[in-house]
Order: sequence, then structure tokens, then C-alpha cells
Amino acid sequence: MDISKLPSKKLDVKMIALDLDDTLLNRELKITPATVTALQKAAAKGIYIVLCSGRAEDAILPYVRQLNIAGFQAGRYLIAINGAEVFDLHTRLPIMARKLSADVLRFVYEEAKKRGLPVQVYDSSTIYASVDNKWTQVDAQMCGLRLQIVKDFYEFMEKGHPKMVVPAEAADVAHFLPFLQEKLAGRAEVFISKPYFLEVMPPDCGKGQAVLWLAERLGIQQAQTMAFGDSMNDETMLRMTEHSVAMCNGLAYIAETAKYVTRKSNNEDGIADFIEEFVL
Repeated sequence: MDISKLPSKKLDVKMIALDLDDTLLNRELKITPATVTALQKAAAKGIYIVLCSGRAEDAILPYVRQLNIAGFQAGRYLIAINGAEVFDLHTRLPIMARKLSADVLRFVYEEAKKRGLPVQVYDSSTIYASVDNKWTQVDAQMCGLRLQIVKDFYEFMEKGHPKMVVPAEAADVAHFLPFLQEKLAGRAEVFISKPYFLEVMPPDCGKGQAVLWLAERLGIQQAQTMAFGDSMNDETMLRMTEHSVAMCNGLAYIAETAKYVTRKSNNEDGIADFIEEFVL
């Protein structure tokens, strides 16, 4: 480990935002007991613990329950759908929500359809897909959400949705990405979250923007924010928080983006190790 990627002193932190897959969760998609303990200790000190995922609300709630801090003010909030929605767990209502317009959604749908690719959109409990494929099934199983195939998908786009995903083979996703980025510049954020998921989000919308929006609402300075992440959809969060921490098991360019890198991986209690040593 490059020692320059570790803090030289204890960090002043009032909010910790945590990605789920390959960050907070281990390879078995679980939060380890050591990590639960570290985050509970942080919450007991009044540090806000905010799960921040590309998943919808209902797919994040099992991990909220495992942490068992939602009843406290410091565990009250979560960020879902890559920053498109911020939820208050005490009221079970969104306090911030962003949507893609119908014209953007329909453009992506039509272009994907020309290439023989499916698309899907989300609400807090359900994945709505144009057609079924193996990557749609992967998403539903990984997130634990209900899957519904929508017959008239074009019409279903009318009301707008917080994000659209093109679930497909990695090569198809990589080929489609630059086309959508060019055509939707200024109208949507387009990126790859996993090799088989191409994501389309509202403009200027991401985990980082949502974290800072929530911090401002809570009166927390940007200088007191911390985030942990490993992949492409964590980039804004790591660029925009003061104490950004990349997982050592994550992408190389994410490690370069972050101020710090964990000493241990997501399978070795990397978050617990970092928080115990440099925050608590």
C-alpha cells in the first residue's frame, strides 16, 4: 500500500456515505459483523451513516436493517438509484427525487431496440423491463426486487423515471456507451456501473451530488464528508466528498480519483479497518 494514500491523522467526519456492492458488502453480499460494529460505533458518536447505492430503496432496506441504526437520527437517511432519490427512513418518504424526461427515456429505448437490447426502469420495489434477458434476471436476483415485463414500454415512459438501465453483454454495453454519451450530452448522465449494466441518469445527478445535497440539508460542511466506493458509479461521490476512500479491491482509476485507499478489501473488513483506525 502506498502510504500516501492513508491519512496521517484522525479525520474530522460528520457523514459517511457507503456504496454497497464490492464496498460495504463482501462477496456473499453481506455486511460482516466487524463492519456493523464499526458503523454502529460511528453512529453512536453522531456521525451520519448513509447507504448510497444504485439499487432502489427496497433493495437497500435489508442492509439498513442489518446495521440496526435507522431508529437513530444518524441512521435516518439513505440514497438510492445512484443519487436520483434521497429517502427519510423515519417517514419512509423521499425528500429529494429526480427523473429523466419521457423524451430521453424513449430515445434510449428506441436506440436500444434497434440494437436488439432490452431496457429497464425502476421504482422503490419493482424493475420494469421491456423484455426479459439473463442480465435482467441477474439484476432482479441481486437486488431482490420484483420483476415486471411491460407490454407497451413506450407508453410506460410517459411519466418519467429516475433512471434507465440497458442490461446486456459487456461488449454491447461498451459499444452503446459512447453513442449515448454523445447524443445525450447535457440531457442525461450515461455511464457503466457494472460491465453488463449501462445506466442513464438525469443530468448533473449522481451519488456525489446527492451526498452533498443531504449534507447541506443537515448542516454538515463538505470538509466533514467521507465516502467509500469501488467503481464507476462511485466516481462523483469520491470526487465531491472531502475524505474520499477507494476500496483496494476496486478499479485502478477509482483509486487514483480518491484521496485515500483502504488497506484491506471488502472481503477483509476494509471499511471497519479504515474507520476504526482513522475516524473512531
